Amino acid sequence: MQESGEMYLESILVLTKKGAPVRSLDVANYLGVSKPSVSRAMGLLKSGNYISIDDKGHITLLEDGLKIAKKIYERHVVITEILLELGVDMKTAEDDACRIEHVISDKTFKALKKHRKTHGK
Repeated sequence: MQESGEMYLESILVLTKKGAPVRSLDVANYLGVSKPSVSRAMGLLKSGNYISIDDKGHITLLEDGLKIAKKIYERHVVITEILLELGVDMKTAEDDACRIEHVISDKTFKALKKHRKTHGK
């Protein structure tokens, strides 16, 4: 899965947590991207069996999509918190976490979580 696909899945998860049905327009507004870009991405995610879209345009994460979305979201949260603990301001921490979450290896992320756990968080 490419970084952009991961971003879309994570966005759907975040929007789903707010409780309202998620539509392509919601994703476009959340990410600040064009509706045609979201439409193309949703088509790819749907054909890859990561999401389903009902007849009302509501998007649901399927098992594989949910798994990836949760993984990326956890990385985002943990990396943001670590950066904040290091004294990075919120905006920079969020922006940097958003980039790091897609390239960090599972092995390194696991080590970060272990280090954090053994050092008080």
